[in-house]
Amino acid sequence: MGDPWQWLDEARADVRARGLVRRLDPSEGLLDLASNDYLGLARHPSVVAGAIAATERFGAGSTGSRLVTGTTTLHLDLEDTLAARCGAESALVFSSGYLANLGAVTTLAGPGTLMVSDAANHASLVDACRLSRAEVRVVGHGDVAAVDAALAGWTGRAVVVTDAVFSVDGTLAPLVALHEVVRRHGALLVVDEAHGLGVLGPSGAGACSLLGLDGEPDIVRTATLSKSLGSQGGVVLGPVQLRDHLIDTARAFVFDTGLAPAAVGAALAALDLVTDERIGQLSAVGSALAAELGVEPTPGAVVRVPVGDPFRAAEARDRCRAQGVRVGCFRPPSVPVDEACLRVTARADLTADEVSRAASVVRGSLRPPAG
Repeated sequence: MGDPWQWLDEARADVRARGLVRRLDPSEGLLDLASNDYLGLARHPSVVAGAIAATERFGAGSTGSRLVTGTTTLHLDLEDTLAARCGAESALVFSSGYLANLGAVTTLAGPGTLMVSDAANHASLVDACRLSRAEVRVVGHGDVAAVDAALAGWTGRAVVVTDAVFSVDGTLAPLVALHEVVRRHGALLVVDEAHGLGVLGPSGAGACSLLGLDGEPDIVRTATLSKSLGSQGGVVLGPVQLRDHLIDTARAFVFDTGLAPAAVGAALAALDLVTDERIGQLSAVGSALAAELGVEPTPGAVVRVPVGDPFRAAEARDRCRAQGVRVGCFRPPSVPVDEACLRVTARADLTADEVSRAASVVRGSLRPPAG
């Protein structure tokens, strides 16, 4: 009989040959410029206290789906607070941002629906489009004209999906222009605010709020609670009738265990700390990092350092780690072939000395080894 794992050995050999091996490394003791904890709230005493208080009151787990035992008064408070902060009619909390995207997109689309997706969208949006069973057309990154052309002549339901701030390069989607196209064609726009919530807009309400698009009836927003809010979970923001329909039909909501009380309590506490002052500190750190690294600043917290070759990118990441600095390393399929990069993320609580040290280590990691 043949070896049932031979295919896996061959697949692993291919991954190694392309420089795409991943590993799980603990981050303790390193200067963190890789995480999404943009506002430095994951370990803030008030956020930790919020998680502890929720755990003591409701327990370690939610014990069931939101429709059975997994909804507490804290879940409902969090949804009301998020909706008010972002200028939305309603909010529905999921156990992750990934599932929020799956729930929103697969509920809004289906067979006979057209999905138009930016080529640089996050994997959760890509997977959601695939699972929706809609007709999917992928357009070039930020190409509004291509979106317009894809929608032209389509007579059924249509949904355009995009990140607000793209996770790899930190660029801002052309949301105003996209909204104009969507409205003209009678479509819907789904905007993933994962890297916008807590980073952009008044009181961190996100990129849509920054651009005056919050509350638009043909825009649905999703976001994660695991980045700027330092917690975990996801949310869909939109009209009340969408929230009701998600509760009734979204498989990613109906059949998933509810978000743990600790994460809910932490997110609620974090929202009290998302202030314009803290966001201003984050912006200053991001600008300083970009300047020291000699790259273009971005609207959010992501600073991309181009490398190209995936082997070289992984080696640079490892050199940074050896110097006590943790940075992100993006290789295919997260980025196109030959566009591997280091991703350095700003945090509002980084000091000027930490920024300078980190930038020096990153620059040094990209130099050819001596000798």
